[in-house]
Amino acid sequence: MIIGVPKEIKNNENRVAVTPAGAKELVAHGHTVYIQHTAGEGSGFADAEYEAAGAKILPAIEDVYAIAEMIIKVKEPIKQEYPLIRRDQVVFTYFHFACDRELTEAMIRSGAVCIAYETVRLADGSLPLLVPMSEVAGRMSVQEGARFLEKPQGGRGVLLGGVPGVKPAKVLILGAGVVGRNAALMAAGLGADVTITDINLPTLRHVADTMPKNVKTLFSSRHNIETELPTTDLVIGSVLIPGAKAPKLVTRDMLKLMRPGTLLVDVAIDQGGCFETSTPTTHSNPTYTLDGIVHYAVANIPGAVPFTSTLALTNATLPYAIKLADKGWCEACLEDKALEQGLNIVEGRVVFPAVAEAFGLPCHKFNA
Repeated sequence: MIIGVPKEIKNNENRVAVTPAGAKELVAHGHTVYIQHTAGEGSGFADAEYEAAGAKILPAIEDVYAIAEMIIKVKEPIKQEYPLIRRDQVVFTYFHFACDRELTEAMIRSGAVCIAYETVRLADGSLPLLVPMSEVAGRMSVQEGARFLEKPQGGRGVLLGGVPGVKPAKVLILGAGVVGRNAALMAAGLGADVTITDINLPTLRHVADTMPKNVKTLFSSRHNIETELPTTDLVIGSVLIPGAKAPKLVTRDMLKLMRPGTLLVDVAIDQGGCFETSTPTTHSNPTYTLDGIVHYAVANIPGAVPFTSTLALTNATLPYAIKLADKGWCEACLEDKALEQGLNIVEGRVVFPAVAEAFGLPCHKFNA
């Protein structure tokens, strides 16, 4: 198969979908790999490393899309890329369709086969291609939270861990999935007073048994969230419904309950956000203030640490990419039910129920 890896052009997205080591594996399987010039530079990988691995370098993004049978990316295609994607081309990336009608309609029109990292799902319900970036995003949510709580950044001027004689900051984490647990570990490690919420009691029991003592659990309800907000310094939204829009757990009215300079970090922004007042931001302009409350809603948080993120992502995606290349997308998805769950749009038809539901579109069954 001919595989293309374009350079990411989303704002401040420095990750690359395939490392030189990954390219070497694909070439060893008999595939031809084309890398756009400087695609790996932001992650610390030079063109020469890809060439040494057996890949070929192409000068422009148009060249990569034109020649490839399968495109492997990190983030969803943006408007400039829509016309480059063609019928029967496989696009393997994070899509997050349910919160982006324009992207959904563009991919339907393209006739491409769109396989979303975020909905590849194992039999136990886990999301193997989302986990590594969720781990990064969860840890970074606290790192960024600590930064934007600083007064010069617009925050309350609170140190997460406090100091002797001064209480630590209070951190409220909504959702005890991979993002939430990683955020809790980071916040606890910095000495914060952490509360993590979820609607799943077995999950909360597991968190209570395994987390440090400065992490408390709380059942997620509107009443409990409203009770916590007046004394919370940092709220991290980490709710996930795979492939669907995130529920709005903090409404605009709830902003009135918080102290000025309180920080909201919406890690769920890729799926529409779990705060009613969230609007996607970028690494170059990461925050805005509404009703005195600071919002951080960067849609590609792991892109700020591309070396770590690229390695972690490729570790997870490469086995699936090899399977798609070796067998073709149809046979690979028939043989691997987890990979089949990644199918969102196939040759102009939506085949993932949550995407169809989000936009009132018919949902078709995948048929080989």
